[in-house]
Amino acid sequence: MIYDTARLALLGLALIGHPAAADSTATIDPTANRGSWEGWGVSLAWWGKVFGTRDDLADVFFTKNTPSYNGNAVPGLGLNIVRYNAGASSSHVVNGIAMAANNILPSRRIDGYWIDWTSSSPSSSSWNWTVDANQRSIMSKAKARGVNRFELFSNSPMWWMCNNHNPSGASGGVENIQSTNINNHAVYLATIAKYAHDNWGITFGSVEAFNEPSSGWWTDTNNQEGSHFSIPTQVQVIKDLRTQLNNLGLSSTIIAASDENSYDLAVSTWNSFDSTTRSTVGRINVHGYQQTGGRRDLLYTAATQAGRKIWNSEYGDGDATGMQLAQDLLLDFSWLHPTAWTYWQAVDTPGWGLIEGNLEGNTLAGVAKKYYVLAQFTRHIREGMRILDSGSDTVVAAYDATNKKLIIVAANFGAAQYINFDLSKFSKPSTSGAAVARWSTHMNSAEQYAAYSDTTMSGTKFWSYFDTNTVQTFEVSNVSL
Repeated sequence: MIYDTARLALLGLALIGHPAAADSTATIDPTANRGSWEGWGVSLAWWGKVFGTRDDLADVFFTKNTPSYNGNAVPGLGLNIVRYNAGASSSHVVNGIAMAANNILPSRRIDGYWIDWTSSSPSSSSWNWTVDANQRSIMSKAKARGVNRFELFSNSPMWWMCNNHNPSGASGGVENIQSTNINNHAVYLATIAKYAHDNWGITFGSVEAFNEPSSGWWTDTNNQEGSHFSIPTQVQVIKDLRTQLNNLGLSSTIIAASDENSYDLAVSTWNSFDSTTRSTVGRINVHGYQQTGGRRDLLYTAATQAGRKIWNSEYGDGDATGMQLAQDLLLDFSWLHPTAWTYWQAVDTPGWGLIEGNLEGNTLAGVAKKYYVLAQFTRHIREGMRILDSGSDTVVAAYDATNKKLIIVAANFGAAQYINFDLSKFSKPSTSGAAVARWSTHMNSAEQYAAYSDTTMSGTKFWSYFDTNTVQTFEVSNVSL
């Protein structure tokens, strides 16, 4: 699969605000199958450490209800995936040895459970299972509200496994894990997965041992936990982790790798793995920070050839309007074809957070417009739906076989226009005159997540007017592939 030059050219015009065609048509292909959707998610660190006891945030993020937040009714995102961060920090001192001084911000300093190296037994005093209570709290609240997919991930090995005892990285961004502790990093993660299953009622479906491991910015002056891993060390950790999980009876827990920062780097890392390592990795995880750039298609091709699914396991941007998020997410659907998509910090500084807040000051503010943009996707494209092709980089379609319903989410970033949706390829494209439910979010106006009942089928088509910088969702009932 290669990029279609004409499609990208049209998208480029739209992204920079040049006029698009007066009317465009998206023809949905019912024969396409880009995978069964597994869900939407969020990482719990770091916001969970600070706000993990709040039921209102759990309701907002993990239900499809309309809970009250800050005195306002908010459409719940209905996320069903959480990524739990195994911490790397500790204030524990053993034999006069302590974690090295570092610049990690308090909210980003996640306490780890294996506090010293004297015993690998999780029942020994070398382990402290009472730390990180708030992140566990929000994970428990998420499960109680219907979250059904859990991933355990690591930003850095425990501080005492690092050469310089600093879990933010090494001087110069080189590899920091001690060679003698490579297996211990695998032991650490597998032990947490086992303990969570036996004591927390949490089954981690996947474990990710790295976070942007090939990047060189994990230095001893960084303000968050992080660690560079060379390819040979990644390979060894993956091998050891598989062994440790199997030894603890967790053979069904898959290993995800490698959470690289960009699509292009993910391709490079995957191609660097030998066949044994590729067969050991159960899913490819990638971060979406390359935004509108990068060869998503090459990563999809590599994953398809290996018979692996892709998760965009971490995404964030500083655009509070949600325009950047919508552009990047639609490109993911068009070219990367992930089966799940997760946001990084649900609560963060203005621009980055879905809900704005100050993690260091323990304060919360308003709901960002990008929250309502994301709601257009998360509330309608649900787990188990089949992702179809739309022939457009600004339209995604999903089919709900149980309810015979077609979901379409579309955005317009250029001049105002009508967009037509052609369902003529379906064996039953609903019924002429049937109502089509519609929701709209305008990224540059007061419209947040407004529902309308003004759209109907006309033969095998329907259409809607899109103002500039608008995302809309449509649900068409009584549709058969």
